[in-house]
Amino acid sequence: MRRSRRRGKSQPVQLKTEATIEMPITLRGLSEALGRPARDLMRTLMQDGEMVTINEMVDEETALMLAMEHGVDLTIKEQKDVEEELEELFNKEYPEEELRERPPIVTVLGHVDHGKTTLVDKIRSANVAAGEAGGITQHISSYQVDYNDKKVTFVDTPGHAAFGEMRARGANVTDIIVLVVAADDGVMPQTVECISHARNADVPIIVAMNKMDLPDVNEQKVLQELAQHEIIPSEWGGDIEVVRTSGETGEGVDDLLETILLTADLHEYKGNYDRDAIGVCLEAFRDEGRGPVAWMVVKDGTLRIGDNVLCGGAFGRIRAIYNDKGEEIQEAPPSLPVKVSGLDSVPGAGDKFFVVEDIERAREIADERQHHDRTKVLSRIKVPAGLEDILGAIREGKVQDLSLIVKADTPGSLEAIRSEVMKFEHPEVRVNVIHEGVGGVNESDIYLAAAGNAIIIAFHVIAEDRAAALADQEGVEIRRYQIIYELIQDIKDALEGMLSPERVEIAAGRALVLKTFSVSRSGTIAGCRVLNGNIGRDCHVHVIRDQTIINDYPIASLRREKDDVKEVREGMECGIRLDGFNDVKEGDLLEAFRIEEKKRSLDDVPAKSESDETPDEE
Repeated sequence: MRRSRRRGKSQPVQLKTEATIEMPITLRGLSEALGRPARDLMRTLMQDGEMVTINEMVDEETALMLAMEHGVDLTIKEQKDVEEELEELFNKEYPEEELRERPPIVTVLGHVDHGKTTLVDKIRSANVAAGEAGGITQHISSYQVDYNDKKVTFVDTPGHAAFGEMRARGANVTDIIVLVVAADDGVMPQTVECISHARNADVPIIVAMNKMDLPDVNEQKVLQELAQHEIIPSEWGGDIEVVRTSGETGEGVDDLLETILLTADLHEYKGNYDRDAIGVCLEAFRDEGRGPVAWMVVKDGTLRIGDNVLCGGAFGRIRAIYNDKGEEIQEAPPSLPVKVSGLDSVPGAGDKFFVVEDIERAREIADERQHHDRTKVLSRIKVPAGLEDILGAIREGKVQDLSLIVKADTPGSLEAIRSEVMKFEHPEVRVNVIHEGVGGVNESDIYLAAAGNAIIIAFHVIAEDRAAALADQEGVEIRRYQIIYELIQDIKDALEGMLSPERVEIAAGRALVLKTFSVSRSGTIAGCRVLNGNIGRDCHVHVIRDQTIINDYPIASLRREKDDVKEVREGMECGIRLDGFNDVKEGDLLEAFRIEEKKRSLDDVPAKSESDETPDEE
């Protein structure tokens, strides 16, 4: 005999009144979260004409509707954005016991030609400044030096105004800022900008008063100018150390290094050597043999060969790591500047890098970032306009675009060029950068330039052989540059050439109408005497009657005693026939003038006329 099991009385089901879900979610998951049978949810949807299965995805609006129908207060928890998760990972703090002392990262800032690179060059005893075009640093460089058995990382940044964003990146990865000020030059515009970057970075500042070996130094003037910008030297009772140095002779270099190490000891810079590496890409370029190479500074953790790295829109597995001397190493601890190879493309300067476990996840994030960047680039490309569009733009007074494709050796150079050319503002002309990229000029650049009627700017790069041949065939201009000053000046000249010239009236002479003659075929001829100046056949004439200008007309014919002449001088009599005006009367004054076209400058912004202003509505 089967023994029937006696069931107890079932307890009443506790229905939920509140629930929290995270999208995306299936109908099964929503049922579990709401505490309602899936068949009840499906029945509700069927009443609305929707046939669904238990494994189908439910959108946010449907989930809220179902929760409301079944009396549940639903809260939808937003998924964390990938970028937010990476930012949290970048700024994650670890317990004190997991941290160890790391070398300080020192950024050298200052005005152009104040001796920043020469000073760092003296510290590391390597000639770097001689390798830069025109003696001007145009890339960020990073080095690590040993002093008194302690390491210090230096980041040398360009000083020219065009490289402001690169200087800002240097300030954002630094622990200490060394502000280089020339003792013979004082505080200059880029020095003031560097002070702003240092304040924004909220890090200690050390002033290096450089070029002390020159005869015309003025220490007090430099200290006063620094004090005007709230940089109070310690010798004046402030908290900023000022060290006298000379990049040429090496004077004060030891004092500067000791001051840096003392500041580092006071602030106790520490890092976690055991975590996955994070840091910043200072610069990147494409090497012929090694492919994309990125110059990085490790902010925290240890970077090793074989690590999967995500950096901006680039990703890959680290194949090789090189230190600042070009020597291959196996790993990079915190604060070490290194060059790495193995990424699939050239990352952007200033991009943060992360070591990730899953290379496929890194690929997805990189592809998403590249798609976003590509969409921004394509949105700037304009479809070639038709004749109606061009005529309409002229009638409406729209601006003309100077379309550019910029190719450079590094992302930092691209940033500097873009920020500088975008400073040219004028109501009639503007710069439109339709594409930019790192590396040489290729065939796709030529096709894009031909379609968009653009000029290709090649900064520190050259065109491929096939691309150069295609450029000749398509009539695309490729301009190569080594120094940014020359590039910016040429862009300015091109924009000024696109401005419609200014038409200026040049007074030629005056003639008084003595008598008028009416000729049936020709019209009215004015018999005149030239009062002053010379009146030529190519002149225009203001007709003045009773001290009022009636209008201006071109001269149709100019005669002197029945002969056509090109010009009539002062005191002579002549016959003048105006084109389109026959109502000339005796006593009229004819004021002749020539119209000359004058080249305009970008600084000449036309004044807004009253007719252009829209009156306020009351």
